[in-house]
Amino acid sequence: MRRMFPLVSLLLVMLLSWVAAASGAAAVEVYYAPEDLPGDRLASLYDQAQRYLYVSVYRLTYPPIVRALVAAEKRGVDVRVLTDREGLNDPKMESAMTTLHLAGVPIRVNRHEALMHLKQAVMDDEVNTSGSMNQTGSANRYNDERLDVLRDHATTVKAREKFLSMWKDEERFRPWK
Repeated sequence: MRRMFPLVSLLLVMLLSWVAAASGAAAVEVYYAPEDLPGDRLASLYDQAQRYLYVSVYRLTYPPIVRALVAAEKRGVDVRVLTDREGLNDPKMESAMTTLHLAGVPIRVNRHEALMHLKQAVMDDEVNTSGSMNQTGSANRYNDERLDVLRDHATTVKAREKFLSMWKDEERFRPWK
């Protein structure tokens, strides 16, 4: 009987893994900074957007990400950015936002006293990202950060709905410029 326990346990784990895979459980890719250069992975992901790309981020200054967002806008992707107003005191952040604004990307900033501290991107109802990483060069190359890329329709739709509810909330968010 004791010899059977490890075998039964192994079979149970295999069965549960198969059930999770068959049920369409979300695929999650996890990247850590600095070793995985998650900002570069994020820029590559943005290059794949086809319909929409909604970014909620506390800080955004990393040039490859700014370029990817501008390129997506030029491809006709609906690109929008929500950010925190305090970051606009940083010249790098103001420069990045100005570049996006001049490219036609609408930007909204919080007008409430609390932080807009999300670090999330939502893309095409199939991909959303989350984690500790701001979209800056330091977060990509030096800081200890995490970026999760979730490929799951239901989770992404929920994230999109949250983004759009924040976007429409004129009491808490206002257009930048």
